[in-house]
Amino acid sequence: MLKCPLLKIPPDVVNRAVLPHAVTRHMAADNARLASMPNTTSSRTTDAFLHRLSVLTSGPQRDALTRGLRGIEKESLRVTHAGQLALTPHPRALGSALTHPSLTTDYSEALLELITPAEQDVAITLDKLDTLHRFVYAELGDEILWNNSMPGLLPDTDDGIPIANYGNSNIGKLKYVYRIGLALRYGRTMQCIAGIHYNYSLNEEVWRLLHADQQSTANAVDFQSERYLALIRNFRRTNWLLMYLFGASPALDRRFLRDRKNTLETFDADTLYRPYATSLRMSDLGYSNTTAQAALHADYDTLPGYLDALAKAVSQPYPAYEQIGTQRDGEWVQINTNVLQIENEFYSTIRPKRITHPGERPLHALAARGVQYVEVRCMDIDPFEPSGISLETSRFLDAYLLVCALDDSALLPPDSYAEANQNFGRVTMEGRKPGLELVRDGQPVAMIDWANELLAKIDAAAAALDTLQGGDAHARSVQVQRAKLADASLTPSARVLQTMRDKQQSFLAFGLEQSEAHAAYFRSRPLDADQAKVFSDLATQSLEEQAKLEREEVGSFDAFVAAYRAYTLNRFSV
Repeated sequence: MLKCPLLKIPPDVVNRAVLPHAVTRHMAADNARLASMPNTTSSRTTDAFLHRLSVLTSGPQRDALTRGLRGIEKESLRVTHAGQLALTPHPRALGSALTHPSLTTDYSEALLELITPAEQDVAITLDKLDTLHRFVYAELGDEILWNNSMPGLLPDTDDGIPIANYGNSNIGKLKYVYRIGLALRYGRTMQCIAGIHYNYSLNEEVWRLLHADQQSTANAVDFQSERYLALIRNFRRTNWLLMYLFGASPALDRRFLRDRKNTLETFDADTLYRPYATSLRMSDLGYSNTTAQAALHADYDTLPGYLDALAKAVSQPYPAYEQIGTQRDGEWVQINTNVLQIENEFYSTIRPKRITHPGERPLHALAARGVQYVEVRCMDIDPFEPSGISLETSRFLDAYLLVCALDDSALLPPDSYAEANQNFGRVTMEGRKPGLELVRDGQPVAMIDWANELLAKIDAAAAALDTLQGGDAHARSVQVQRAKLADASLTPSARVLQTMRDKQQSFLAFGLEQSEAHAAYFRSRPLDADQAKVFSDLATQSLEEQAKLEREEVGSFDAFVAAYRAYTLNRFSV
């Protein structure tokens, strides 16, 4: 959504790689697993992966891997104790959704978004997410946060879902108009789906070390961007694994579909599901691509290619949106009639990001200064965790993303792009189906074999992180995920369905019970007076900032939109 623009191992490889003892021990154990697998693609890249890992774990700068940053954005619908969408305004005590750095809204006025600072240790990130929840619950009154990705009871009509309001400044109005456009293009109901966004970066010293080791002729900024895009390509090919391990939305309330045709089965009178689904949220029933977006191929091979594809999408009109127009009865209803109104309208499981300067468009920031971090967008809210994501899950993500960053990464031409999308979609809808096969490089492969092969590398990354940071938290997180591959009943999606069966609950009843329990958990741990004052002061400050923007506004909204659109067209003038 629009944010205020104010982010097979060969037998001798282990011995050749100069890795800490703990890493070599884990890789030696995984060697037998990889050797038994039919795929050869990973075999060809393991040497490079192990070499890059050794570069980062054996030299004097070996602590660079511990200095990356992790941030979390968590979306949650405000609901009543009956599980109905709250129709009340964003609580003023939480500050301005336009200018508050940590508490804002996403699509709907009821869709709260909690944003943590970026921290070097994700445990600290999660502590801050916990603190945000505790402050929010002190101000929610008789409402709770819906701790599921698929929504509870929405209004009877799509138009009854309130769009987020950001006040009377030009930028506030632009954010509102953007959301009106989303409603006309995709409907409001889909925009009420919630998730976890995991922001991940490696310290720039990591890229400097790899740049020197590879003797790359690219400058430092371009090399860093190239490696982040390599991470994204690896992620796009393998992110189905995250859906199997962490997908937690196998069912939904029947009314969510608003009588749309579907292939779901009946769980009970009010609940639809797929028996082997992992994440209906990330399937075609959730973040489905329209015809316009389905035709949009994001080029992840080079940064200029990516920028060009997105820039064209935000600059080229789309006939169906031209029929809507930009104004009705003198009121703006979308920013433009292009394939995308803005860059962030492109629905993707991962995005390359760069922190923007005040007033700067995301594409301009990437073009000017390169990729700074990635935003992982496919994680479901874990309904069994009060904050929606556990430390164990986060540790696994760190190890998995490190593999994506260090492994060799083939380009992603259209056929590979489509193959990756098909694998991802198949796992969202039937990931727990026994004997499920995916397609890799045009050939069928058992999902369980591919997953175990990936986990062998993730084990090595986890061991390296544990060696550097102390303890065994990352290794243990991988073992927990390996157990899910051996027993699908341990996955969150299976646990959701089993809980509903055991308690004879509808999806709505399940979601409400979990959300009420988490609300009680946070409310039983109120912030102390000093902490509460810090957040109250921040809320007040954000309200003052919004008021100042509105008071000092210069120029009409029409002129503001024209300038914003012109900035898009002149995208490479920075």
